[in-house]
Amino acid sequence: MRKLCFRSTLLILIFLICQPATAWIFPEHRLITFLAIQKLSNERRISLNKLWFEARKGNSDRLTESIIDPSQGLEPTQIDFATWAGIAGDHSCSPIDMMEIILNSDWILNVVSIAAKLEVKINESRNLSERINSLRDSDIRFQRADEEYALRASSNNVHFLLARRDVDMGVEEYLEDCLSKDEPMNALGAYSWFHMSAMNKAARYASEKLSEQEKSQLILAAFADEAFAIHFLEDSYASGHVAGTWGPSAVRKGTHDYYNEKGLEVQTWDGKRFISLGDAFMRQEDVEFAAESIKLSIEQLIMAATGEWELDYQTDVLSSYNTPDTLNVCTNFLIPQRVNKTELVATSKKDWNDYLPEVLMKTPVPGLAEGLGEIPRYRTEMGVFYGVSSSLNAGWVHGGFGENQNSSGASGGLEINLRLGLGLDGVLNRSGDGLIFIQGGFRQDASTSNKFSENVGTIPQGSVPSAIPGRSAYAFRLRLPFWLIPGDMLVLAPILALTSPKTLTKMAVTSANGGLIPWQSGIASPIGRFQFVLGREIGVSFYGAKETGILIPTPDGIVYMSYSSTKLDFPVLEYNPFHTFSKNQSSSMNIQFTVGVDLPRKTSVILPEGVQKPNLIPVWNIGMRMIFDWRRYF
Repeated sequence: MRKLCFRSTLLILIFLICQPATAWIFPEHRLITFLAIQKLSNERRISLNKLWFEARKGNSDRLTESIIDPSQGLEPTQIDFATWAGIAGDHSCSPIDMMEIILNSDWILNVVSIAAKLEVKINESRNLSERINSLRDSDIRFQRADEEYALRASSNNVHFLLARRDVDMGVEEYLEDCLSKDEPMNALGAYSWFHMSAMNKAARYASEKLSEQEKSQLILAAFADEAFAIHFLEDSYASGHVAGTWGPSAVRKGTHDYYNEKGLEVQTWDGKRFISLGDAFMRQEDVEFAAESIKLSIEQLIMAATGEWELDYQTDVLSSYNTPDTLNVCTNFLIPQRVNKTELVATSKKDWNDYLPEVLMKTPVPGLAEGLGEIPRYRTEMGVFYGVSSSLNAGWVHGGFGENQNSSGASGGLEINLRLGLGLDGVLNRSGDGLIFIQGGFRQDASTSNKFSENVGTIPQGSVPSAIPGRSAYAFRLRLPFWLIPGDMLVLAPILALTSPKTLTKMAVTSANGGLIPWQSGIASPIGRFQFVLGREIGVSFYGAKETGILIPTPDGIVYMSYSSTKLDFPVLEYNPFHTFSKNQSSSMNIQFTVGVDLPRKTSVILPEGVQKPNLIPVWNIGMRMIFDWRRYF
């Protein structure tokens, strides 16, 4: 059982650490595609809508009448083509998976509605804090509506651009790298793969004699492939995805998040310079910039489907299918074999080497691979760390350990600890908190301000007349997120690791992002971050390692006793006014508001001898801890 517990815990940790981020958020994907279609000439728009009319036969209840729907509200009942680009990649793993979800799932309209509301919230955000909170709320809703949402985001680096090997690479050489067998999955490799599938199906649609049903199925499949391709082409314009991705997950995510917010100067393969931002920070100029290449890609599809371009589609075995492409970007980590430039034969027909570079020329040139000239890298707080924390403690105690002690008083103290843990900041969004740690240290408490009795008589020499005199303790603390009730993951993880690892990973992500009832997600504000943490953290202090004396009033007089006690404290609300992080070290100040109880144990009477030992009772308290935390990540 111990081995099983270790394995299940390790599974959760590995899954949560290996969380890369996706690119543009759902409404941004839709907006780029929407504008690209609007930019088409009237002639192209008419041709595209004719193809759409053919594709939606038999699916008119789910697909909009026009290929884009400018009047889509917050509760859409149909899905237009521009929306497909948001569903692709993030809410589906392949074109055929996406098509099944769009046409037949019950939950996808809820996802589209969440995205529409997120767009409004983002546009109404007055500052970064409101934007972060909007993303937090939508991510939680996305995860509820689409249970696979976080799992897809953790799959691989398909949303990122492949880094360049050297400064002299041209677009055709780079394209070969992106499409080479066994290269890592990457954004332009995925775009090229699915755009080829769409183009070949469109060429078949224009060239072959097919039944009406076959034509409808084929052009619908071509639209699915193209929407999936467009998603990754759009990803290539997000600044956090241009910088290149390599190294530990913490560095990949940190670099991604930094450039998405701060922006990056980019240059396209055809020489245009631009400042690009990234996920959730898209401006109108970013939309315009990305829409140009999306427009060109859609124009190519139209030309293939109308017969304006004649393609050599028969050399591609995948073109013979009437269904969308089946390549799964969530489970495939490497590009499969499909094209080989040396095998191309010169014909009058166009092939992938004729039309792909035309689109890719308008995309940003990615950063160089690791080494000289690489774009500076940043790290987020993910991974194993060790650290030191200290705290100033203040509180209010109700009475004392004696049954007749009812007066309240203030208390204070200091604490110093060593800490070992796992940082999981922002697993799904910036409001997530999967922080896990265990710490141990020493605390020293001052005497409480309330007296042991209202009528202080003769007391033993050296005694302090406080209800609870000054004392010291060995202190320990554990922080662990939970799914529904505190500690549930410790119980469920061993069972689910054996019976349903998939369920385990879903629960782990939910736990790290506020729990099933997401009231423990962080709340960003201009003055800092707030979070309800009741049940996530417990502190235990063991008093009495050295003999501790205490005065207890009884009906028969004053009794001087020795005792030990165990104090439990439970943080309820946490406030983080500042937090700094540099490379692999962080420092922060947190203020926690706590409730707790002090449980007496190991009691004995010192004076007077022979009297009956009084019954000691628990002491309840509320408190505040001002914590200074320093961590160093491995």
